[in-house]
Amino acid sequence: MATSIYKKITDPAEFGRVAVLMGGLSAEREISLLSGNAVLSALRESGVDAHPVNVDTDVINVLTSGNFDRVFNALHGRGGEDGTIQGLLEKLDLPYTGSGVAASALSMDKLRTKQLLRGAGLPTPDWWELDSESRCSELVGELSYPLITKPALEGSSIGMTKVKDANELLPAWRAAAVSGDIVLAEHWVTGSEFTVAILHDVALPVIRIVTDNSFYDYEAKYFSQDTQYLCPAGITPLQEQSYSELALEVWRCVGATGWGRVDLMVDEATDEPLVLEVNTVPGMTSHSLVPMAAAQAGIDMGVLTWRILETSFVVRVSGENATPTIGKQEDGNAA
Repeated sequence: MATSIYKKITDPAEFGRVAVLMGGLSAEREISLLSGNAVLSALRESGVDAHPVNVDTDVINVLTSGNFDRVFNALHGRGGEDGTIQGLLEKLDLPYTGSGVAASALSMDKLRTKQLLRGAGLPTPDWWELDSESRCSELVGELSYPLITKPALEGSSIGMTKVKDANELLPAWRAAAVSGDIVLAEHWVTGSEFTVAILHDVALPVIRIVTDNSFYDYEAKYFSQDTQYLCPAGITPLQEQSYSELALEVWRCVGATGWGRVDLMVDEATDEPLVLEVNTVPGMTSHSLVPMAAAQAGIDMGVLTWRILETSFVVRVSGENATPTIGKQEDGNAA
């Protein structure tokens, strides 16, 4: 099986002129702007010739006239994380960070991701597909409550609702369907939530997420000062290894590359880790999880953004030559 190995860059000039894509037209625009500006600042502090590109409908003209050599993609959600911008960048022959078209599109679609994981024998919570009000009515008495409804094509917990009984199903579906007709009603998992950040296709230290909210929603992710992120996660070395290996197996299953994050819940009744979703362009804000995990591994924001930018240089190898590693060089550049 092929593995992605990323070129080690020691001179910022080798990156050339870099466009940092941020903003976009998705529901996650606000968070993308925060991520993009954090990335831009870190790259510039490392000596990279980085420039902000606030993505709107004129992005093609901006990219073609900007004399850019490569792109750091900090776009979240539709248009930036779903294969759309990746396809455009390939058409423009602009190297970019992170996963390609197919893996981006697949990972953004929660329904197809879960179908693939289930087919591959990887654990994910049971779910039902709700594509209409009539479908909700058909299933309302058959579903097991509580459950959580979520749009198939959104991120950052947008449109998600905990449904405690049958009376709450239809309003929850309507809230999720604003983001698209396909809605998942997922079995509610009671237990601990973990996330595994991935850099250069290697797992970083596991983070445990603790929130006072009913689930890790938009407010808890980006604005709450009460959400706790435990890294070290307070689990055994065997559990840490198990969750990391599962995340990497999921990562390879969807074809993701470069950097990203896999989110898990551990069912307190069975102690089984269950995969929630794959994020191919996760947040890079002050509340974001990838920078936290990287810091635990001794990788500061400057080195992290540098190494992510290295993923725009990809060499495919296999077998004994496939030896990606995680670590911080003494000179502060990517290892």
